[in-house]
Amino acid sequence: MDFKLTKEELELKEYYEDFFADAMKEAPTIFKHGGGFEATYSDDEGFAFHQKMAKIMGEKGMLSLPWPKGLGGSEASIMHQLIFNEAREVSRCPGYDFIGCGMFAPSLLAFANDDQKARLLPPIANGDVQYCQGWSEPDAGSDLASLTSTAEKVDDEHWVINGQKVWTTAAHRSDCMFILVRTDPNSSGSKGLSVFHLDMNTPGIEVRPLYYMNGSHVYNEVFLKDVKVYDKDLIGDEGNGWQVTLATMTFERSGMGFFSTGRLVMNRIIEYVKNTKRNGKLLSENATIRQEIAKIYAGLEAGTMMAYRVGSIQAKGDYMGAASVASESKIFGTEFSKHIFDFATKVLGLYGMIEEGDATPLLNVVEEYQCAPGLTIAGGSNEIQRCIISWMAPLSMPRWKLMDPAAMKK
Repeated sequence: MDFKLTKEELELKEYYEDFFADAMKEAPTIFKHGGGFEATYSDDEGFAFHQKMAKIMGEKGMLSLPWPKGLGGSEASIMHQLIFNEAREVSRCPGYDFIGCGMFAPSLLAFANDDQKARLLPPIANGDVQYCQGWSEPDAGSDLASLTSTAEKVDDEHWVINGQKVWTTAAHRSDCMFILVRTDPNSSGSKGLSVFHLDMNTPGIEVRPLYYMNGSHVYNEVFLKDVKVYDKDLIGDEGNGWQVTLATMTFERSGMGFFSTGRLVMNRIIEYVKNTKRNGKLLSENATIRQEIAKIYAGLEAGTMMAYRVGSIQAKGDYMGAASVASESKIFGTEFSKHIFDFATKVLGLYGMIEEGDATPLLNVVEEYQCAPGLTIAGGSNEIQRCIISWMAPLSMPRWKLMDPAAMKK
């Protein structure tokens, strides 16, 4: 297989790199020392810049690249989308709503009816809306299928939702949510679940902050009490929510962001070791450091190929087939990220504890170092991802009921 970019793709890569580099010249200071979720969703100035960039990218058609032309897209290739993703991630530029553009929109394209596509996709493509994701609950995190939030149909046009969601990224900044609830009260597990589109201004929705230890506000609890939603906002068939959700998970877990961010960090580490001396010698002359950088770069190349593979399978419409591959990418990317930021912190020494300011020789590795372990849990723990890999083809291993004595005897 030849993964070299064509001349046209190289030109496209250069275009996006230049575009994001110019855009970030106007970024608030908080983005110049790392960026990420905290800069985007916790800081008012950061979120305003995120909204500004969303509108600019929307006007240029960057938020809907692979969509059909009739729905506001340009039918760009999956490689085009990946080139865009990589350039944006490396620059740390906000403006791309990873929940609305990266997860919900592809799910709409795959499962929504024509009316829903015509109504819900244009605001996403234009950068007019911010989305959040109503999945996790206090007793249903990695085991998402055990959720208890319900939707009851009260007439031909309406459902009423009751329940609680937790760890809801950007709920306090969001206009809309796509939410997974149980529509069959007699069902259990992944049966009887459905997905709805929900306006966050609907009466009965209460958003409460969940603060980081450093005071940043990214996550939230969302309480839903007698929230009325239209039947026309049921995405896909009633009871088919788990299939919609599995497909959405593959969009979330392609993993390019892990490897783009890792490449950015390593480029700055290389710059640092080339210009920093300890005990009279440049760090770049240290054999251990050189070997570790080489190993990490090899891992980044392998990870990038994983992300490309996920994208290529999704491009064929095989969302279930992409599930195990996406889980592979998620596991490798999150665990590799911990390794990268551990190495960066060691190389920086005492500088690795500086959060921001002129004395910081690199981007804020403190924040990334602290957040990296959580990535192996967020979005479905890596233990669950390993189960998905074992359950899906080609392994197709049985799902043992470990608490069933009869099953354990077998």
